[in-house]
Amino acid sequence: MPAGGTIFRRKIAPRDGQRPAQSLLGTTNNCPHIRLMLKFGPIVLAILYALVMYKFSAWKTAAELDDKSSELADPRLKALTDQMAAALDLPRIRVHLYEIEPVNGLAAPDGRIFLTRGFYQKYRDGEVTDAEIASVIAHELGHVALGHARRRMIDFSGQNAIRTALMMVLGRILPGIGVLIANLLSTMLAARLSRSDEYEADAYASALLVKSGIGTDPQKSLFKKLEKLTGARGAATPAWLLSHPKTAERIAAIEKLETRWAKAAQT
Repeated sequence: MPAGGTIFRRKIAPRDGQRPAQSLLGTTNNCPHIRLMLKFGPIVLAILYALVMYKFSAWKTAAELDDKSSELADPRLKALTDQMAAALDLPRIRVHLYEIEPVNGLAAPDGRIFLTRGFYQKYRDGEVTDAEIASVIAHELGHVALGHARRRMIDFSGQNAIRTALMMVLGRILPGIGVLIANLLSTMLAARLSRSDEYEADAYASALLVKSGIGTDPQKSLFKKLEKLTGARGAATPAWLLSHPKTAERIAAIEKLETRWAKAAQT
């Protein structure tokens, strides 16, 4: 045998009816099931990740609210929430005080309504009227009644899944800028969905405020104060990136509803 062992370099001919090893590997790579896994695997993983994050976010939000909130007891506000409860044929409307400083109102996925301590303090300081606070409560009731509160958690998780999948796909096609494009597209989608929810909750609140005898004036006057109250400076941000519609647009939408209601009352 020559030095170097040429026997190990000799090609072994395949037996009859048997494909060479290289052909077998090629067949595996061309398997439609594997191609589907390689194509859609990132998307499936992103969806599974979104489901896990949804469960975790819902649990974390509920734990946070339970730990830092208590039922709000304010006679003036209760009188107004009782009016709204009567309009909805409910025994009462419970509002919880969330002990954080940012000015906000929110509806939890479990249907509870919250005002932040910061918002309530603005009311105590006279910067916001009781009727304006009632309009916030009506707005959050709209989110609950229309299913936004629970859907937002699902949407948030779904948007994370879309962002992850887009980052994986676009990152391969457009290295460097693919991730930036994925983030921009996801942000635009989230903003659009959020603005749609806000308009719907505004319309629900307007109808409830009118039916309960409070009217829409406090709702519109509060919108004009929100930028100052929250310290927001949204004017420089493109409307399609804002999670809430612009103030003038929200007021215009409410006034269109008022015009429609007035015409309906005359017929």
